[in-house]
Amino acid sequence: MSQNHQDSAWGKLQTMLPQWVHESKAYTEDGQVAAYIPELARAPQNVLGICLMDAAGDTVVGGDHDFRFTLQSISKVFTLILALMDRGEEVVFSKVGMEPTGDDFNSMLKLELVEPGIPFNPLINAGAIAISSLMAGSDPAAQTQRILQFFRDVADNPTLAINHAVHRSESDTAHRNRSLAYFLKDNGVLSGDVEDVLDVYFSHCSVEATCTDLARMALVLANNGVDPIRNLRLMPRRYVQIAKTFMITCGMYNASGEFAMNVGLPAKSGVSGGILTMVPGQYGIGVVGPALNRKGNSTAGVHLIGKLSQEFDWSLF
Repeated sequence: MSQNHQDSAWGKLQTMLPQWVHESKAYTEDGQVAAYIPELARAPQNVLGICLMDAAGDTVVGGDHDFRFTLQSISKVFTLILALMDRGEEVVFSKVGMEPTGDDFNSMLKLELVEPGIPFNPLINAGAIAISSLMAGSDPAAQTQRILQFFRDVADNPTLAINHAVHRSESDTAHRNRSLAYFLKDNGVLSGDVEDVLDVYFSHCSVEATCTDLARMALVLANNGVDPIRNLRLMPRRYVQIAKTFMITCGMYNASGEFAMNVGLPAKSGVSGGILTMVPGQYGIGVVGPALNRKGNSTAGVHLIGKLSQEFDWSLF
């Protein structure tokens, strides 16, 4: 896109975004706030916010953009990159596969049915638990601190922190995730203590952020690992390419194919209602809308991103 077209798009965003947010907000009525983690059920259903950030750090925001929420599965994109930085591709992909599942994000079905019994990809729960076991650090506290510092560096926000109420709520109700983790332990995928690994996993899922934080983190991915605002490389290009490929194929749970066809951008959602997406080389985008569809994605958030992609012809396909 030429600079003139970028300027034109930015101006249209500034003018039209309030109307588009208003129109998409009606779709919050079609979803339900996640309740299987009790603390997440406290979120108001009608929230919808968005932040778009360009390479200069300029932003356009709309709706409830300052609403705070936990990253949940969005964190998996960055723990994957960090594990690749710590361990390399050979080790990481000996523990997780590279394929979408077509199953729910917390399913354990194919772990037992398909050899060699490793999770299909690092963005489903089983895969992200396996990835959490690969973090550098002498104990769970050190591993968690390393992850948190990495998130802070990517977001350029030293105040990012874990929401301990959400962490406790996740841990207290994590029967399915514990089952997945113990199955992985039995299969030899996890070598450490299951509860230690799960504590690291719950911790990075419970990091709290805003749409602006998501947009800043997405901007780094949009620029292949370079923060264009600080002109600073934060992660290797190759590992960002791997992460963005997983975002296309697996990032929106088992609605990833539908999202790729209708929106056509790399994206990762979380059950708190967050969506991180980007226009490669141009914008980082963070969205939040806690009301979810039956596949775990924000109803209003997906609608809003789809509207923007259509208006500006952002699809990569």
